[in-house]
Amino acid sequence: MTALHWLAAPLVTAAWCWKLARRDGAEVLLTSHDRDVVLDGNVYRAAPGMRPSQIEQNDRIESHSIDLTGAISSAAIRADDIAAGRWDGAALTMMLADWEQPETPVQIVARGQLGSLMRRGNEFSVELTGPLSALDAAVGPSTSPTCRAQLGDRDCRVALAPLTLRGQATAVAGAWVSFSAPLAADRYRLGRLRWLDGAAAGLDSVIADQDGAELLLAEMPPGLPALPTRVELRAGCDKRLDTCVSRFANAANFRGEAHLPGLDLLLRYPGG
Repeated sequence: MTALHWLAAPLVTAAWCWKLARRDGAEVLLTSHDRDVVLDGNVYRAAPGMRPSQIEQNDRIESHSIDLTGAISSAAIRADDIAAGRWDGAALTMMLADWEQPETPVQIVARGQLGSLMRRGNEFSVELTGPLSALDAAVGPSTSPTCRAQLGDRDCRVALAPLTLRGQATAVAGAWVSFSAPLAADRYRLGRLRWLDGAAAGLDSVIADQDGAELLLAEMPPGLPALPTRVELRAGCDKRLDTCVSRFANAANFRGEAHLPGLDLLLRYPGG
């Protein structure tokens, strides 16, 4: 008798169980059963509205995805968290468990990452992308006059600690945010502002422009906290070689081809 013999019983006591881990470290355990289910000492909270709308498994190499739908719960998956993008890119493990005998082994159905969640009334829908989707990525980088690395990543290697500053946002006017201390000119353009308090805590906003201590955000998060509020700034980079040299002294790690001839030069004909 196999460990999953209960799936072949005349009366199946199966329940979907979901383990979701957000990028900020928050973790949610849910089950489609109408009562909580305890698996390996972890409590999966009852969420009968959670369900997969379509599941397809095969042994082909092509990437596949799974569509998930569910009800928005004020205790687990809140509408404002969906709007803020907190669930985008979260890791998910989906399994079948025997709610009557939870000590029996579970059946892992799928693992992957959530795409962008879409809200429809009091429900949400999301696509789960499996690990094979990584095979769709480009094998090698394309040439570009600007740097392909992200500031501070393993290719760039610039230390982010000296480029990070904490203080307070003292005023908000439209998408402009006033910082509590003087800022070096243009240092934070194309950087990011992280909110540290209130409903927006943990969310990042791209800094589109800077005028002294005034920062123009590309997008304002929902539910701003009362002002003044704590924020964290990180310097930006426009990915040009001149900036890499003058601001970061990091030309050795520049990941671009600033002096590669462009298409206009390559396609120029004699006398053109």
